[in-house]
Parts: sequence; structure tokens; C-alpha cells
Amino acid sequence: MRADGKPEGLRQSMSWLHTWSGLLLGWLLYAVFFTGTLSYFRDEITDWMRPELHQSVAGEDMVQRGVEAMQRIAPTATTWTLSFPGPRQTAIAASWREPGAAAGRAGMKRAELDAATGERLDARETRGGSFLYRFHFELYAMPRIWGRWIVGIATMLMFVAIITGVITHKKIFTDFFTFRPRKGQRSWLDAHNATAVLALPFHIVITFSGLLLFMNMLMPWGIQAAYNGDTSAYFSEMRGNRQAPAPGAAGGRRGGAPAQQEVPARMAAIGPMLAQAQQTWPDTGVGSMTVNAPGTAQATVELRERGGSSLINRGISGSMTFDGATGELLKGPASADVSWVRATNNVFTSVHLGRFAEPALRWLLFLSGVVGTLMAATGMVLWVVKRLPERRKLGRTPWGHRLVEVLNVGSIAGLSLATAAYFWLNRLIPAGMSARSDWEIRGFFVVWLLCLLHPMVRPHRKAWCEQLALATLLFALLPLLNAMTGGASLLQSIPGGQWSIAGFDLMMLALALVHGVIVWWLLKPAAGKAAAAKPAAGRSQPVATPAAASTATLAAVESAP
Repeated sequence: MRADGKPEGLRQSMSWLHTWSGLLLGWLLYAVFFTGTLSYFRDEITDWMRPELHQSVAGEDMVQRGVEAMQRIAPTATTWTLSFPGPRQTAIAASWREPGAAAGRAGMKRAELDAATGERLDARETRGGSFLYRFHFELYAMPRIWGRWIVGIATMLMFVAIITGVITHKKIFTDFFTFRPRKGQRSWLDAHNATAVLALPFHIVITFSGLLLFMNMLMPWGIQAAYNGDTSAYFSEMRGNRQAPAPGAAGGRRGGAPAQQEVPARMAAIGPMLAQAQQTWPDTGVGSMTVNAPGTAQATVELRERGGSSLINRGISGSMTFDGATGELLKGPASADVSWVRATNNVFTSVHLGRFAEPALRWLLFLSGVVGTLMAATGMVLWVVKRLPERRKLGRTPWGHRLVEVLNVGSIAGLSLATAAYFWLNRLIPAGMSARSDWEIRGFFVVWLLCLLHPMVRPHRKAWCEQLALATLLFALLPLLNAMTGGASLLQSIPGGQWSIAGFDLMMLALALVHGVIVWWLLKPAAGKAAAAKPAAGRSQPVATPAAASTATLAAVESAP
């Protein structure tokens, strides 16, 4: 209801909803957006945080080297799985299951192999990019289901904030081409509009697709009704040809032959199988291989295509199955029969996950995510700036406004600083330390907590500058830290084609540039105002009064972000 007693119009109502839906969960949404943006380089982050693997350089015979290594490491295993190096991976990731091992992931053993020699590499314990990826939708510091519900609700409010923002700003596309610097609230609104419109399709798709990924949890009633509460049957049917082996099938052996009936046999040469697969997938090649019942006449070799570029078939990669003893092709690649409903869902969720993306497109998604984080950040800062006139009238800062200021600094600048510290701790904590991955994560949260406390005892603008400047320095020095602590430097990784390592270092330099520009922008007007405030020589000085001091304080706050 307006002050004159008339009901508010649609735009006024949407403005209220946009403001409060954005603020109440703005800090959480910013963290989700920030860590989600970094997750586009999840594999690169994990590779960088294990410098022991940087010596691995892929060669033409890496598959044969991997098979020979598994024959040495796990000759009695019931199954081998090898994931081969590519643009986002430097070493061979091997896993196997010994006879009698527990079902599921708990029964798997893992190792990293040098792609050139097949030798086992002892990499340090770390969660790598998986921590940031999981934090993006599970928040880490609580039970997973709670974290997913909280992020799901926050994503709904984000979608509401985007739609209401478009409705509220009727000239939003016109304002996109308008930026008025050093105009206080107007400048922040222009920045918020520009970042919102620049990647508006990305913002809408990424938020909507995030809701689709949570759909089975947020709206389970259709699945429960159609499958009589048996959700496992739904997921089994949805996976199609990737259903789990039937109970009783020993470790995935062909025909479920019991172990005692297996006949030892040499494995057929892997070269002809690879050549046949390469002819089938000339553009993508072989990404991984699974050998069931290795070393027996019942052995099978399944070669899987490296992640393809199809958005429709997300999660369904082509595969070819060979007889492990003779090399005969048992099952050729089959085209996946995907319904239009699942195909539509796959298109949206594939864009969200970004696993299909080539390096250039991945960088475009990353930059769009950076714009999205800036949109969220400018929106939260704008909330404070819009209320400066109210503070001017009061002659003081209400505790609620001060709380938002502190949370803005700690949540925005503090998260950048905590993330940079997470990467530094990866190299500073001893490689052999017990539970070192947990200490990396604890260090992340300790630094973030300190960043939330810091603006409580520092002036608002100085808190922004200090945290962002330190984050800029830490991000910029990470490539140098990598080279000094056993990792492959940019001078090695780029010529060697190790783009997972080079991609991380380049991403850190990009983040340093973004943060450095913001620091420069914050310091520049402050220096200008200090010079303007300096009294001219010979001019009498005004008498300091409480009113003058209050006015000066408010003027300083107004100039602050």
C-alpha cells in the first residue's frame, strides 16, 4: 500500500519482492554462484592440487602402460577401471576391486599412474575441486540433505529475484548501455543492471537448470505416484543401458560365471581394440576402459568414449565391449534411445554442469559465472547504498545496516580470500600429514570466519580494500607457488600440453585481475577525495563540531561501496 492509501502497482510490488528475496539469501546465493563458477574447472583444480601428478605426460602407448601396471598392481582383482589423461586430466586414474570386497565405492581401491611409464604415483590427500563443487550445492558443514534443501530453496528465490528484477526495471536493456561513474547509488544501480543484462540468458538458464537438478528432491510426488514409492526403479529405468549388474553376477563377469569356473588366460592385445574404437569415435577417442575378470578366459574389455559434445545424451557415453581373451568385438556402440522429456531435461542440466564444454566454451561459461557473481555482489552493496539517505537523516548507522555491511564484506571479499587460502594451504600443509584434506577445509572456514570478524573492527571501506587486496595478491602468486612447490609451471605446462594445470594457473591470474581492478576502483576515488579535502595554504580551518564530524562521517560512508 502506498503512502496515499492507493494499492501498489505490479512494478512496485515486484521491486519489494526483488529487494528482499535478493537480500535475505543474497550472501548464500553469492557463495553458491562463486563456488559454482569455480566448479567449471573442478577437474583442473583437483589436478593442480596434486603436484605429484604433474610429471605425468600422456603418450601414444599410455593405454598399454596402464594395462601392464594393473597386471602388476592388482593381478587377482575381479575388475579394473582406467580413466585416461585428456585436456582436463594429467595422469591415469585407476581403480579395482579385489575378490570379496564390499559392494559400492567402499570396496574399490584406487591409484594414480604415470601416463608415460605406468609407474604408481603417490599423490597427496586432498579434496581438490570436489570440495568447492560439493559446497556449491550441499554447503558441506551440515547433513547433505539439509544442505541440498537450503540451496534448492535459495535457488528458487534466485529465480524469483531474476524474474522480478526484469519486471521491476522497465528500461533495463536501455540502462545496460548507460553507466554513470562516481554517482553513488546511480553508479551501483547501473553496474547491477549491466551485469544482470550482460549474461541474462545465462542467469535464467543456470538457475532454472539448477532447479531441474533438484527436481527429484524438491518435487518427488510424481515419481512416487508413478513407481509406487520405489524411486530406485525410476532411476534404474532412467539410466537405461547403464543399469547395475543383476545380483549374483560376480563382479560383472560375463554370464555371472562363478570364480571357481574361471580358466586362466592371457589378455588379448589391446592395440587392435583401440584402433577399432578410434575408427568409431574419431573426434573424441577412448576416455576410459573397464576389464571384467582380468586374466581369465571369461574376461571382457569395455572401452568407453571420451565425454562427447551431445547435450541430449548427458550421462550416456558410447561404449564397445570386446572378448578379453580373443579380442573379438562382442557388442558395438548402440545409439541411446532418449525420450523427448529426458532429452529436454538433459539439455538444460548439461548446460548447468558444463561437462560437455570444450576449453573455449568452458572459459565462456566461467566468465558468465564471474558476471553472475558480480551481479549478486553489486545487488547486495546496492541495498546498503540506497539506504545512505536514511542514515544521513538519522545521523547514525542503524545496527541492521551495519550488520549488512559486515556480512557483505565477509561474504563477498572474505569468500575470495578463503578460497585463495584453501589453495595456499594445499601447498603449505605437509604432504604426508594425517587427515590433511580435512585441515585444508578447516583452514578455508577459519580464514572465512576471520574475514567475517575483520570488518567489525575496521572502517567499512578499508575492510573492503584490505581483504580484496590480500585476495588479489594470493591469487596472483599461486602460479609462482605452484612452480616453487613441485608443480608444473606455465612455462612447462603450456608447451607440454598439460592444459588442466595451465588452465588453473590462468584462472587464478584472471581472478587476480578481477579483484585487482576492484581494489584499484575503490582506492582511486578515496585518493581523489583525500586530495580535495586537503586545505589550501593560508586558508583558515573550520571549527570541528559534532555536527560537522557527523556530516564528514556520513560523507565518507556515502563514498564507500
